[in-house]
Amino acid sequence: MFRPRVIPCLLLRNNGLVKSVKFKDYTYVGDPLNAVKIFNEKKADELVFLDITATKEKRCINLNLVKNIGEECNMPFAVGGGISSVEQIRELLKAGAEKVCINSYAYHDLNFIKKASDEFGSSTIVVSIDVKKNIFGKQQVYINAGTKSTGANPVDYAQQVAEKGAGEIIINSVDCDGAMTGYDTALIKKVADAVDVPVVALGGAGSLNDLKKAVTEGNASAVAAGSLFVFHGSRRAVLINFPTQKELVTLFE
Repeated sequence: MFRPRVIPCLLLRNNGLVKSVKFKDYTYVGDPLNAVKIFNEKKADELVFLDITATKEKRCINLNLVKNIGEECNMPFAVGGGISSVEQIRELLKAGAEKVCINSYAYHDLNFIKKASDEFGSSTIVVSIDVKKNIFGKQQVYINAGTKSTGANPVDYAQQVAEKGAGEIIINSVDCDGAMTGYDTALIKKVADAVDVPVVALGGAGSLNDLKKAVTEGNASAVAAGSLFVFHGSRRAVLINFPTQKELVTLFE
């Protein structure tokens, strides 16, 4: 069995790292550059940094912070938060990011995905899709940090962004976020089976076995997690951690 990428997903708020539960109840977990140093030592495959207040505040993720991350980071990393122009993408890539994650603006302007992928190559453009059940239990795409329903079906929307040139899709379950009870593998599988680009599972991982299930049951190409890599024990003590390469190879054998 192939060894999928395993990616810590780190949330930024006021230039600090936080972790959420269902996109609420934020806990401060430390300094992003300190986390990068630890993940360097642990040899993480990639990192994702998402500024969760950038869209609401009508700005892009902090460019200086991205530069600082780029100077420190030994692995490829992606950044997202408030990206809405080709020029912003250009500056973020110059600052050291390998990929950019686009969320809310992709929904507002699907053609922006095409413009961006034409300009920088589809492998650079990641679309992050936040999915949550509405009051009737129907899964829909949400934007603006999970606060606004679009009414869009996540599978249909994933197909649209893939057709426009997204090179990778992150599927994030808001309902599973921070719960550490496992991914929504049914959702991941529906999306992964419907598109021909890599799908990254996010939201809910609480154990290494959850990572494996996202791949074997959800057909994910890669797995991302937040709480699993920043908390330790039932009291959720903050401890930046990452499995060893040997543990990952054994896990996915």
